[in-house]
Amino acid sequence: MSNLLEIAANWSYWDREVPPSTPRTVDLPKELSARYALVIQGVRRCGKSTLMSQLMARYGLPKEHSLFLNLEDPRLANLLHWETLDQIVEAFDAQIGRPGVYFFDEIQIVDGWEKWLRTQLDNPRGRRFVISGSNAQMLSGELGTTLTGRYIAAELFPFDFDEFVRARPEATLFEYLKAGGFPEPMKTPDGDLLLRQYFLDIIERDVRERVGARSSLPLRQLVQMVYESAGSELSHRRLAGALGVSADTVATYLEATEAAYLVFSCPYFDWSARKRLVRNTKFYPIDTGLRRVSVTKTGADKGKMLECATFLRLRREHKNVFYWRGKGEVDFVVEENRTLTPIQVTWDEPSERHMRALDDFYSTFQNTNEAVFVTKDNFASLGLTSNDGR
Repeated sequence: MSNLLEIAANWSYWDREVPPSTPRTVDLPKELSARYALVIQGVRRCGKSTLMSQLMARYGLPKEHSLFLNLEDPRLANLLHWETLDQIVEAFDAQIGRPGVYFFDEIQIVDGWEKWLRTQLDNPRGRRFVISGSNAQMLSGELGTTLTGRYIAAELFPFDFDEFVRARPEATLFEYLKAGGFPEPMKTPDGDLLLRQYFLDIIERDVRERVGARSSLPLRQLVQMVYESAGSELSHRRLAGALGVSADTVATYLEATEAAYLVFSCPYFDWSARKRLVRNTKFYPIDTGLRRVSVTKTGADKGKMLECATFLRLRREHKNVFYWRGKGEVDFVVEENRTLTPIQVTWDEPSERHMRALDDFYSTFQNTNEAVFVTKDNFASLGLTSNDGR
């Protein structure tokens, strides 16, 4: 028992100051409650642990009452079952003489954690829990089934441009698009080496293990193909042919890469669900810097990088971001309350093809807001959706 608290002491701030860090922009509840858990999800290395340390100041939590534990600590390798969590909270509560606040990082690797946490929340004794995970399946699968009504979820992404500028006040938009938003790589001259290692680690630890693939090579190749074709329509059949696997295998792999937050799908928009399903999907990377270091050749395609960053900005605010194609392509479509907002992205000024695509879009869909044009000049300050009717 004392050994578990010694491990937790290495991750907690009982006798040290919380290191300074860039404040994160993420929707959080006004207070922590003993009746629900705060769940922080996002791609590996995007700053979830740092955000959890920031929560002590945000919620006025005493350091000596707050226990942090990264469950990927190798000293816990043989103890990854719910009884370990139970022993830790009982021991810490006894040590401080009151219910503690518990920050469990990467909790998804612990056997039985969901039912254990549900029991804690159904019979609250004043303990409060913040948990993190690097896999979106926590919500749609295990977490959503067992903890229904007992959690508030917050998604964390790598730095957006505003956060990037807070960390590097003199940074330009192009520097942000090139470097990406992962916090650690932007601090070191070896940032690209770190990003390449992130790519390999996420594939191996968050994708391959989940799908049970014998090798990570086809998974790496799949993600690299998707990254190279970011913003282009892709079919499972085409990807399967290139990789030499079945279309069903490609579908399974893509689902796992999305769950690991490596890629995001952007489906075709139509009011008809059937028509959406028969059209190809576009995919976007979690980070422009990660894409740059992971593909064989991207060149300096500023327009494509801006498109990827625009998608991520939209995805932070909207679960569903679409594209549309008629006589031309509308890069993104956001639907809110049955009203559509078309969004076109171009590094410089909009061209005639952007306008022709919008004219076709307006003739197809009636309840539509004015189009939003995203360029290098307005990306930093632009509100990407509008509530004004067209």
